[in-house]
Amino acid sequence: MLDEATTRDRVAHSILEHGPSTAAELAQRLGLTTAAVRRHLTALVERGEISSREQRVYGQRGRGRPSKVFYLTDQGHGEFYQAYDDLAIAAMTQLANTAGSTAVHSLAEQRVETLEAAYRELAEQYPDRPAVELLAEALSADGYAASIRPAMAGDQLCQHHCPVAAVAAEFPQLCEAETQLFSRLLDSHVQRLATIAHGDGVCTTHVPRMIVAGENPLHPPAADPKTPLPSSPTERSQP
Repeated sequence: MLDEATTRDRVAHSILEHGPSTAAELAQRLGLTTAAVRRHLTALVERGEISSREQRVYGQRGRGRPSKVFYLTDQGHGEFYQAYDDLAIAAMTQLANTAGSTAVHSLAEQRVETLEAAYRELAEQYPDRPAVELLAEALSADGYAASIRPAMAGDQLCQHHCPVAAVAAEFPQLCEAETQLFSRLLDSHVQRLATIAHGDGVCTTHVPRMIVAGENPLHPPAADPKTPLPSSPTERSQP
């Protein structure tokens, strides 16, 4: 029974780390048979820790029925951490009642300062790595289990875990401050597609292609010294 429980925890943790997954993907990652994984998935569904849906397909869908993917429910997320949600919500409510929404927004901005500092430290250490990769690494270090997935016209920055999901559900300023930080660090307008706080399985942010393929905005590429710069608007317009 202990081995069964341990393996079941590994299945749930793999979904937490990698996001919604098919039974075949889980089997490959964990070195198990698909049948064994399905047995554990059934048990986790019965316990209310995971649920399933059809796999979303971007682009042209192939033949056959869509695969089923499994994702963590709110209860499943709660098994991985013990946050003082009730206390935090009560404190935020008191702050809003006494100091107003501006104070809540200010607190939300202060909360992301640690993430920003971690990102900028990584950017200084690895100036040649894409900014979105560094942001995902900083998020993972802060407990968000982040990953990057290719998508049409860009990439998706996925956060498979949110330590403050319950609080963010009551105070969306937390998500708003985080999204604004992403846009500032990546030097582009990013779009939040889904959030755990609103009941989605993963917090998903679309990052445009030009940022994914571009240089780290904190370290723009140096000009080529062999290429002379035009000295006047007239010179620039000449063929």
